[in-house]
Formats: sequence, C-alpha cells, structure tokens
Amino acid sequence: MISAIVWGTGNVGRLALRAVEAEPSLRLTGVIVHDPGKAGRDAGDLAGLGRDLGVAATADIDAVLATRPEAVVYAASGDIRPDDALADILKAVRAGAVVVTPALYALYDQRNAPPALRDEVLDAITEGGGSLFVSGVDPGWGNDVLPLLVSGLGGTIDVVRCQEIFDYSTYDQPDSVRYLVGMGQPMDYEPPMLAATVPTMVWGGQVRLMARALGVELDEVRETLDRRPLDATVTTASMGDFEKGTQGAVRFEVQGIVGGEPRIVVEHVTRIHPSCAPDWPVPPDGDGAHRVVIEGDPRIEVTVEATDGAGNRAAGGNATAVGRLVNAIGWLVDAEPGLYDALDVPIRPAVGKLGRISQ
Repeated sequence: MISAIVWGTGNVGRLALRAVEAEPSLRLTGVIVHDPGKAGRDAGDLAGLGRDLGVAATADIDAVLATRPEAVVYAASGDIRPDDALADILKAVRAGAVVVTPALYALYDQRNAPPALRDEVLDAITEGGGSLFVSGVDPGWGNDVLPLLVSGLGGTIDVVRCQEIFDYSTYDQPDSVRYLVGMGQPMDYEPPMLAATVPTMVWGGQVRLMARALGVELDEVRETLDRRPLDATVTTASMGDFEKGTQGAVRFEVQGIVGGEPRIVVEHVTRIHPSCAPDWPVPPDGDGAHRVVIEGDPRIEVTVEATDGAGNRAAGGNATAVGRLVNAIGWLVDAEPGLYDALDVPIRPAVGKLGRISQ
C-alpha cells in the first residue's frame, strides 16, 4: 500500500481524509493541521467518519515529512496564502513525495505557467524526486477532461462551454459566500473573487489547457460579469437573511477567444435563492449541477449532479474533485517524477471499491 498524508483539514481536507480512507491502495499515515486546537485529534474524528482511524493529527510538519510518505494530499488553502502554499508543497516534493493539490491555480495548465514558477517546481522535483499534480475543486474534471472527452463525440464544434450552476445557500462557507463572492452585499460592493483579472487567474489555466488539447491558438482570454439584486428579502436555512436590493446572483464567464469569437468558455452561474435571475441557466433539479455543452453539429449537453450522503450537491461536487486528485496517486507513484496536468493523468476505474461499505 502507498503511504499517504493529508495536509490541511478544512472543507477540502475533510473530504481528502475520507477519500484516502476509501482508496484500497492507500494507507493514511499522517495528518498535518495548522490549528493547534486540532492537534492530537484522530483523523476519523476530523473527517466526521464517526470512528477512529488510529492516526493523530499534528502541527509538526517536519516530523511528518521525515517519515518519507509516498504521497501528500495538500488540502490547505492557497487562495489568500499562495506563497506559503507553494513553499509547503515544494517542501513535500523535495521530501520525495507525490503531491496532489487544488491550491496552485497557475499550474492547472502547467506547460503555460509562469516560467519562474515552473522552474522552481521542476528544480524541487529534480532535487527530491517527487511529483506534482494540480487540479481544481470547482471541479477540475468539469473544466478539462470531461469537456474534452465529450468534444470527441462531436462532428463540427463551434463552442465548448463548461458551466457551474449552483444555489450558494447550500455552501458551508458563509464568509466566502458573503464577502469573497458578495452575496447579500450592496450592489456597489466589489467582491474580491469578481474583481477584474481574478476569474482569469483562477480559471484561465483550464481554458488554456483545453485550447492546447484541442489544438487551437487563443487570441486572448476575456472576462464577462453580470450581477443581479434580490427583488425581495430571502431567508436561507444555513446563512440567515439576505436583504432586498443586495446582490442575489452572479454570472461570469472566462472566455478563450479564437478568431475573435469566444470558443472555449468556463461559466459560473450562482444564486443565493432560486427567485433571483430566473432567466439565467438553472440546474435541472435541486441545488446545482455541472454541465458541459458542445455547441455544434450535433449539439451535445451533459449534466452531472454529485450528491454527498447528506444530500448536499455542493459538497458532492467538491468530493468528486477531491476524488480526482486522490485517485490519481497510484498512477503518479508509478510514473516518473515530474510536473503533471490533467491531460497527463488519466481517470482510471475505481478498482477494489465496488461493493465496499461506505461510512
């Protein structure tokens, strides 16, 4: 079995612990936490499994890496601490580990990443013999391998569109929903996640990666943004009231321009309540979905709804994104040390999982 550690136990880290425990080829050997209050707690408790896994969390990074784990799932955030996240990840790579993470947006399309960043990662790989694979939790597969797979079923293709369509009142991240995205804020509030160039920073790599796979040159990457206010005050089960006149829905696109036209598009449509912006795309049922639309002849539309054990589709989508990363570990361990992206790392069948009891 492959020895694996999980670094970070927030929303993504909890899912990573569950995914590592569910993967027959992996053996959880360590958990790194940043919050001293979590140190000493069992991994099963932190994952919400209702049972112990016999692995206690620790804040001692060097001690865990000194055990020479074969794999590291780096689940700590890189949104507001990108330099620290990169330093952590390179430390694990230099320790010889295969590292999988969603934390480094610039490496979604690693071949077109900033040269200085790419060189730094490659130097760490040469020094320590580890590997790195970065894929998003939005989820990454919904903006790379799934649309590319579906595109192969088409005849003529005009536009490849990837959509995330969600009710944000189901998210267990009130600070992100209210302040990073701006739901419930006055319409003159400028949400950090919607600031000019930020969507391209986060999703532009996926657009460029799809362009590379499809063999097209991008003229440029553009952004569009639309915001709508609530027509009435609404009350949500998890985050309380959102007042009339405040931001209730957001729609933005990151567009890959080919021949002057948007041809490769990552689109997000998010609401705090179904009553806001009813003319925008809606999920077929429930709280949300991920959708790929190939405009062409034939027109192809694929909608994916992932639901966790509590019926939450936002958490279910995140779980599939984490599953993509964790399930890639076996392939990466067998491969040569290197820097990999979604075009390199295949999605393989869930060998050994069928019929296993889930907790």
